[in-house]
Amino acid sequence: MAQLITMERHSKLGLLVTLFFMILGLNAQEEENKKVSHDVELEVEGEYRFFYEESQFEGQEDHYPSIAFRPEYSAEWDKGYQSINFKGFFRWDRDNERTHWDIRELYYQKAKNNWELSVGLKKVYWGVIESNHLVDVINQTDAVETFDGEEKLGQPMVQFSLITNKLGTFDFFYLPFHRKRTFPGEEGRLRFGTVIDQGDLGYESGAEEWRQDVAIRWKHYVGAFDIGLSHFYGNGREPLFVFTPTGEIDAFYPVIHQSGLDLQITHNAFLWKLESIYRYADAQDFFALAAGLEFTFSNIDGNGLDIGVLGEYLYDERDELALTALQNDIFFGSRIAFNDVQDTSILLGGIKDLEQSSTIFSMEASRRFGSNWTAEIEARIFSNIDDSELILANFRQDSFLRIAISRFF
Repeated sequence: MAQLITMERHSKLGLLVTLFFMILGLNAQEEENKKVSHDVELEVEGEYRFFYEESQFEGQEDHYPSIAFRPEYSAEWDKGYQSINFKGFFRWDRDNERTHWDIRELYYQKAKNNWELSVGLKKVYWGVIESNHLVDVINQTDAVETFDGEEKLGQPMVQFSLITNKLGTFDFFYLPFHRKRTFPGEEGRLRFGTVIDQGDLGYESGAEEWRQDVAIRWKHYVGAFDIGLSHFYGNGREPLFVFTPTGEIDAFYPVIHQSGLDLQITHNAFLWKLESIYRYADAQDFFALAAGLEFTFSNIDGNGLDIGVLGEYLYDERDELALTALQNDIFFGSRIAFNDVQDTSILLGGIKDLEQSSTIFSMEASRRFGSNWTAEIEARIFSNIDDSELILANFRQDSFLRIAISRFF
């Protein structure tokens, strides 16, 4: 009997010890989950843009020095499954309209099992084409920051992503507020003859910028195929321009349905790319397509040099009314990556109109110096712009050279 009592006591003691260590383990795990890791970065950029031709419109300048600040902050906890992310932006420029600030991103994100939830201002990118991002419809373009539309404004959203192994990824977007596109001011280059004040642009919807927009996208890969299908319903990110007989511009944001397809096929050193959209609105509906390929010569002469050759065809059913002016054009270019310690890269290209003489040449190059400095050079040349080009005719004398040096802290 005494032995049984002793064994029972040992059993209870062992259970208590086990429970004690289990509690300690749970507490330790909870404390580990509560640990927050912080990351703070700041990029300070000095930029100089020089337009070497005499300005086309009164009030424009030739030299544009500017300075930009890009702070970033992130906090992660719960082993990285929860986070808060922030990216800010501010630029001072000679053009008052290009002097602006923006919250590019400020959102909370939670990931669990096979889903992710993001709430706040965020940037989302869709597409595979180099020269014209047709399907990329979520974020508004920051048109004063860059000519090629690469820079975007932060978009308020709720994004829910469901990730599956067999069926791909489903992204659902609720977009409660529309942001207007920015345009250069009277002193700015790359603008229309009539200065566009973003505050003057109205809406087709009576709810104006508070119209509740929605979007959905499905993406998946099968073997060599990466495919995305999307649909957007709400205030269009691109304003609809109507040119009056007197030369004035009337513009507003229509309510649109846009269905999009993006496809990339990887085969050896080839990348085959396609983007296509159909956009419907009461005032206008059209079809647009961009298709092309990229071939990369890898590790040339065994020194790590990669040279990619690109070719793309661009079609827009709106013809000369396309805001991008890419309605029946070809893009040709080369991407050069040295794969060195300085991360040196060069992108050379051009866009040629197949119906007119209009051609745009471009060059972008970047190189890192040390561990904290980066230099960039960009050039755009507008050549033989035809008078019938309603959009590009405003930029025919706006060829420019841009130099930027950034310091990272």
